[in-house]
Amino acid sequence: MPKNLISIQDLTKDEILHILDVAREFEANREQDFLAGKVVACLFFEPSTRTRLSFESAVNRLGARVIGFPDNRNTSQTKGETLEDTIRIVSNYVDMIVMRHPVAGAAATAASVASVPVVNAGDGANQHPTQTLLDLYAIRKTQGRLEGLDIDMVGDLKYGRAVHSLVEALRYFSPRFTFTSPEELDMPKKYLDMLDRDGVPYTRTGRIEDGLDSCDILYMTRVQQERFPDKEEYDKVKDVYRLTASMLGGVRPNMKIMHPLPRVNEIATDVDSTPYAYYFQQAGGGMYVRMAIIACLLGYR
Repeated sequence: MPKNLISIQDLTKDEILHILDVAREFEANREQDFLAGKVVACLFFEPSTRTRLSFESAVNRLGARVIGFPDNRNTSQTKGETLEDTIRIVSNYVDMIVMRHPVAGAAATAASVASVPVVNAGDGANQHPTQTLLDLYAIRKTQGRLEGLDIDMVGDLKYGRAVHSLVEALRYFSPRFTFTSPEELDMPKKYLDMLDRDGVPYTRTGRIEDGLDSCDILYMTRVQQERFPDKEEYDKVKDVYRLTASMLGGVRPNMKIMHPLPRVNEIATDVDSTPYAYYFQQAGGGMYVRMAIIACLLGYR
């Protein structure tokens, strides 16, 4: 197991499967105390609900304690302290650092100066490896396997760090991808090039109807206003896709709808009561996966 988790590429296929197996153990018995006496810092320089709270819950369930902050307004960063100096200082106090930051590459910068393991809880539009692991956990739980699935990713594929990490992880498992987005939000070329090198098949479309009835997993994403450098660009694409219950009549019976959340208006609330909606259960599994990540990186599993 690596010292840090900065990118999903830090993990081998076997290490990914090991973390998912440990998460399943923790779901069966979530009250653990083998990290008693440990301290984990949750440093969130960017707003978060699910990731921050599930990490803090995971730390508490394992018997450790949490320190940190939910944003950087009350930190020495407002006085001009560099990220590197903040991480050097916090490393003195804790056994692990979990960090979210709006700047791509910030997690790698933190890991380069930290004296304790660093977990990337999202760095700008770059990577979100712990989201990917909980996504894989949900996919395996609902489909009974990870191998050979049809995955349709819809929406913001340009700035969506969750889909970037998920594409990198799923390529180990012989998927078939459909990428559904307007041209302005296409999957970045570096990920398409990676799939081409690995011989992973994919199709690209601008119509949600094209992949809806032929996928096992429909992975919806929010068009993220905070990632757009230009509001006019955001306004052009913000409402391009909206999934409603009436559109699900021809889908596969095993199909599940996933979303990294929060949603805005890309999934109508009438979808919530269908047997295909899985995004809330998906988020619920995040605590067990993050318990597993912490335990594995600290050498307890």
